[in-house]
Amino acid sequence: MMSAARSRRKRSGLGTLLLAAAALIAARRLFVPPYVLAGKSVLVTGGSRGLGLAIARELARYGAHLTLMARDEAELRRAETDLTARGARVQIVAGDLTRAADRERAMAAAVSAYGTLDVVAHVAGIIQSGPLENITDAEFRQTMEVNAFAPLLLTRAALPYLRASGGRVLLVSSIGGKVAVPHLSSYSVSKFAVTGLGQALRAELAQDGVSVTTVCPGLMRTGSPRNATIKGQHRREYALFATLDNLPLISLDADKAAARSVKALIRGEAEVMVGGPAHILKLFQALAPQLSADLLSLGNRLLPGPSSSNAALLGQDAETALTRANAIKRAAEQEFNEG
Repeated sequence: MMSAARSRRKRSGLGTLLLAAAALIAARRLFVPPYVLAGKSVLVTGGSRGLGLAIARELARYGAHLTLMARDEAELRRAETDLTARGARVQIVAGDLTRAADRERAMAAAVSAYGTLDVVAHVAGIIQSGPLENITDAEFRQTMEVNAFAPLLLTRAALPYLRASGGRVLLVSSIGGKVAVPHLSSYSVSKFAVTGLGQALRAELAQDGVSVTTVCPGLMRTGSPRNATIKGQHRREYALFATLDNLPLISLDADKAAARSVKALIRGEAEVMVGGPAHILKLFQALAPQLSADLLSLGNRLLPGPSSSNAALLGQDAETALTRANAIKRAAEQEFNEG
């Protein structure tokens, strides 16, 4: 009886803590004013296509003035045309986020055009899908450079502007930065780093009036598999990756993911899971880490095996009749400038 009574007290105490946490969250939203994006100067990395373009559209809807940075000038020009047609004020900067000179040039362009730099939204990233055996050490380093170190270096370079304006930082991580998924090893490693970076920046920059928000989306219909790097058994690997990425029941519409991400930025939220499956997977991994690990290991056995070659192909070069026939995939590629 003593044990049962103790168990009831523990459950009661846990319920009280959860209610208190919910009350604090509600109070924060009630008393902390939303960040006004209208007229703010926002630098969006990776803003030419995919989720970056979707977030740029959402920022523009709130009246933000945009500077888009990406490597491909042709893609940037198409994004600029898209956003201008929607009434956005936008400029583009073609450059490599891993180069200090290009980062400085993008910030200088934002300040020159709009007088300041208020928000940095880090969306740029690369993804590799394939067995661990076929992902090289150099590819792990490259993924870390683009996905993790570039956001760190750009944020640090932008701090004088962000401190002066009481600005904000948006870091796009992933559910892969909470739960490591088989065949996305280099991507997950880099996104775990981004999630940790967001937590560290949030804690240390708050004293300077700079708010940092990290968003962790699940699978999204952005059309991005077409530009992903595919390793191993290229066609089988890509067919699985592209199909899962476009399944309506488990993948999220990119516009909805962008809207949730920008709302988190406006509210000044610390960290947000985006999409129901991402919430479920994170919760399952937290509550049952051993079972989660066992199921992921089992799932890995069902995936295409490694290849004798470490050669890489872009998704668009590994298309099959199956992936070409996917109407949802084609629509996403067209909508988000991935074609």
